[in-house]
Amino acid sequence: MKPIAKKIARKFASDQERGARKSIMEELFQDLNRSRFQVYKMNFFRGVFFGLGSVLGGTVVIAVLIWLMTFMAHYVPALSDFFEAIGRLLESAKK
Repeated sequence: MKPIAKKIARKFASDQERGARKSIMEELFQDLNRSRFQVYKMNFFRGVFFGLGSVLGGTVVIAVLIWLMTFMAHYVPALSDFFEAIGRLLESAKK
Protein backbone atom coordinates (compact mmCIF):
# COMPACT_ATOMS: atom_id res chain seq x y z
CA MET A 1 0.00 0.00 0.00
CA LYS A 2 2.91 2.34 0.61
CA PRO A 3 4.09 2.43 -3.03
CA ILE A 4 0.61 3.49 -4.11
CA ALA A 5 0.55 6.26 -1.50
CA LYS A 6 3.98 7.49 -2.62
CA LYS A 7 2.88 7.44 -6.24
CA ILE A 8 -0.24 9.44 -5.39
CA ALA A 9 1.83 11.92 -3.35
CA ARG A 10 4.28 12.40 -6.25
CA LYS A 11 1.40 12.85 -8.69
CA PHE A 12 -0.21 15.41 -6.38
CA ALA A 13 3.07 17.33 -5.98
CA SER A 14 3.62 17.26 -9.75
CA ASP A 15 0.12 18.56 -10.41
CA GLN A 16 0.60 21.32 -7.85
CA GLU A 17 3.89 22.36 -9.42
CA ARG A 18 2.40 22.31 -12.92
CA GLY A 19 -0.54 24.41 -11.78
CA ALA A 20 1.76 26.92 -10.07
CA ARG A 21 3.90 27.24 -13.19
CA LYS A 22 0.81 27.72 -15.35
CA SER A 23 -0.56 30.46 -13.12
CA ILE A 24 2.80 32.26 -13.08
CA MET A 25 2.97 32.14 -16.88
CA GLU A 26 -0.58 33.49 -17.13
CA GLU A 27 0.24 36.33 -14.75
CA LEU A 28 3.38 37.22 -16.73
CA PHE A 29 1.41 37.17 -19.97
CA GLN A 30 -1.28 39.43 -18.52
CA ASP A 31 1.34 41.82 -17.13
CA LEU A 32 3.26 42.10 -20.38
CA ASN A 33 0.26 42.18 -22.71
CA ARG A 34 -2.62 44.05 -21.22
CA SER A 35 -4.80 44.18 -24.34
CA ARG A 36 -5.47 41.60 -27.01
CA PHE A 37 -5.13 44.30 -29.67
CA GLN A 38 -1.48 44.83 -28.72
CA VAL A 39 -0.84 41.07 -28.91
CA TYR A 40 -2.51 40.80 -32.32
CA LYS A 41 -0.68 43.87 -33.63
CA MET A 42 2.68 42.53 -32.41
CA ASN A 43 2.06 39.10 -33.97
CA PHE A 44 0.93 40.68 -37.25
CA PHE A 45 4.10 42.75 -37.58
CA ARG A 46 6.25 39.77 -36.56
CA GLY A 47 4.63 37.75 -39.36
CA VAL A 48 5.08 40.51 -41.93
CA PHE A 49 8.75 40.98 -41.13
CA PHE A 50 9.38 37.23 -40.96
CA GLY A 51 7.87 36.81 -44.44
CA LEU A 52 9.80 39.79 -45.82
CA GLY A 53 13.06 38.48 -44.35
CA SER A 54 12.44 35.02 -45.76
CA VAL A 55 11.81 36.35 -49.26
CA LEU A 56 14.83 38.66 -49.21
CA GLY A 57 17.07 35.98 -47.76
CA GLY A 58 15.95 33.43 -50.34
CA THR A 59 16.53 35.93 -53.14
CA VAL A 60 20.07 36.63 -51.95
CA VAL A 61 20.89 32.92 -51.61
CA ILE A 62 19.58 32.11 -55.10
CA ALA A 63 21.43 35.08 -56.62
CA VAL A 64 24.70 33.99 -55.00
CA LEU A 65 24.21 30.40 -56.22
CA ILE A 66 23.55 31.58 -59.79
CA TRP A 67 26.57 33.87 -59.65
CA LEU A 68 28.76 30.99 -58.42
CA MET A 69 27.50 28.73 -61.19
CA THR A 70 28.24 31.29 -63.91
CA PHE A 71 31.64 32.00 -62.35
CA MET A 72 32.46 28.28 -62.30
CA ALA A 73 31.16 27.83 -65.87
CA HIS A 74 33.84 30.19 -67.18
CA TYR A 75 36.67 28.14 -65.64
CA VAL A 76 35.35 24.56 -65.93
CA PRO A 77 34.55 23.64 -69.55
CA ALA A 78 32.38 20.65 -68.63
CA LEU A 79 30.10 22.87 -66.56
CA SER A 80 29.91 25.39 -69.37
CA ASP A 81 28.75 22.71 -71.80
CA PHE A 82 26.24 21.41 -69.26
CA PHE A 83 24.73 24.85 -68.68
CA GLU A 84 24.56 25.53 -72.43
CA ALA A 85 22.74 22.22 -72.95
CA ILE A 86 20.22 23.14 -70.27
CA GLY A 87 19.76 26.57 -71.89
CA ARG A 88 19.12 25.01 -75.31
CA LEU A 89 16.66 22.57 -73.75
CA LEU A 90 14.75 25.41 -72.10
CA GLU A 91 14.69 27.46 -75.31
CA SER A 92 13.38 24.49 -77.32
CA ALA A 93 10.67 23.88 -74.68
CA LYS A 94 9.45 27.47 -75.08
CA LYS A 95 8.83 27.04 -78.80
